[in-house]
Amino acid sequence: MKPNIAFVTGGYSGEAQISYMSAITIEKNLDKEKFNVYKIDIRPDGWMYESNKGEKIAVDKNDFTITIGGEKIRFQAVFIGIHGTPGEDGKLQGYFDLMNIPYTSCDAATSALTFNKRYTVAVAAFAGINVAKSLHLFKHTGIEPSVVSSLLQLPVFVKPNNGGSSIGMSKVNNKEDMAAALEKAFKEDDQILVEEFISGREFTIGVYKTQGEIKTLPFTEVISKKEFFDFEAKYQGLSEEITPAVVDESIAEKVRYTAKKVYEVFNCRGVVRIDFIYNEAKGEPYMLEINTVPGQTAESLVPQQVRAAGMELKDFYTELLKEALSVA
Repeated sequence: MKPNIAFVTGGYSGEAQISYMSAITIEKNLDKEKFNVYKIDIRPDGWMYESNKGEKIAVDKNDFTITIGGEKIRFQAVFIGIHGTPGEDGKLQGYFDLMNIPYTSCDAATSALTFNKRYTVAVAAFAGINVAKSLHLFKHTGIEPSVVSSLLQLPVFVKPNNGGSSIGMSKVNNKEDMAAALEKAFKEDDQILVEEFISGREFTIGVYKTQGEIKTLPFTEVISKKEFFDFEAKYQGLSEEITPAVVDESIAEKVRYTAKKVYEVFNCRGVVRIDFIYNEAKGEPYMLEINTVPGQTAESLVPQQVRAAGMELKDFYTELLKEALSVA
């Protein structure tokens, strides 16, 4: 009997638009011959399953079930495709843990930790992983832009501490631009991270676990046509993405090794995407952040890397679901 899989999309933040873009690819590549797939749209105004006939059926949040034609459908696993809250910050993961339903992403603790960029780099540094020097700022405490400029060496990146897709992010080259960058980031989040710029090549790598083994995908070099890899560069074609990256094997091995170490240190599950800057002067990769629900649009980095590995997305998603079901 085929397992019932809930594929959740949508979300409560501005990143929902990216979730719906990813949903097209995910839904098309979930293997219907192996799984009964039900797409659940999770929105602030309700959690709904839409049938093939267009009928919208509310999810019973008491046990995460839906009732179709008098039959209650229970799910054996959840494929999480929500970027931002509540799918990437641990909230849904905690809910599914209470329901005893396995899922394809990191657990609640890891998701909540990695959603907070500052806490992520703090834990990484404690584990001996290279990260940039940074400041963690809170809206309610306030800080003069000139003080930020004096504590860190310019240029710096200013970004919302929680969230993704580079929304609200700025690169500050001159101290006169600091105030505007802080204001922009604070519009997206009550906490922001200000991080010193590290020169080097930008690499991003998909890492996943299958049959208990941590594996890496062929990684990508990102060359932004803008000053940095912001929202437009990511989603509006303003970047060059070379997959697999053309690098010496000695460099590639350092990136793969560090990526596996990060995955292990943070107790990750499912597929994550880890962003690095490889500083050639020091010959070391520096971790930027961990994306626990990486984009899955046709142009997104993880699907590119899956194809570069000679795999079909359908088989890759099946592996993720099998891994989730195996720990149920």
